[in-house]
Amino acid sequence: MRLLKLSSLLLLAVGVCVQAQSPTYGLGRAPTAEEVAAWDIAISPDGKELPAGSGTVAEGEELYVLKTCFVCHGLNGTGATAPRLIKRDVGEVDDPWDYGRVLPIRSPYATTVWDYINRGMPLGMEGTLTPDEVYSIVAYLLYINDVIEEDVVLDQDSLPKIEMPNRNNFARVPDWFPRQPRLEGYPY
Repeated sequence: MRLLKLSSLLLLAVGVCVQAQSPTYGLGRAPTAEEVAAWDIAISPDGKELPAGSGTVAEGEELYVLKTCFVCHGLNGTGATAPRLIKRDVGEVDDPWDYGRVLPIRSPYATTVWDYINRGMPLGMEGTLTPDEVYSIVAYLLYINDVIEEDVVLDQDSLPKIEMPNRNNFARVPDWFPRQPRLEGYPY
């Protein structure tokens, strides 16, 4: 009797395992290498992945209007429906967060601003800007926020070297290793 109970329990467990491995029904496929490469467009803080190209403040100011950035962000980077792009006029501050939550100011790296604009703008037409256009728009935004001078030309070499005002205002993430609690005394 005991063997019969164990056998039925084992059969039930195997049935559950088989059910957990449900069929794929032939839907979907593995992406090709070209498709993965097209999606792999993130730019790291050191800018190693930045494409060739360049842009100036003057070109960026012109593109800001031509690419209709002003429709959402306002002619001067503020006053429209989308978040402001220019810092608040509060004079000199000790903490860059006092300027407000402005992408070009709150970002710790200039490459992050480039990456965000490249992948996320213009809204509804994401990914349509050329690298030169992105460099130019970033140059304009950094200029109107007093991060760079008007005559600076941004490219894949100069952009990562820009010292952003908020670079040192982020907490360092501590090292973590498997089976180590993330915080001392934390249960898991």
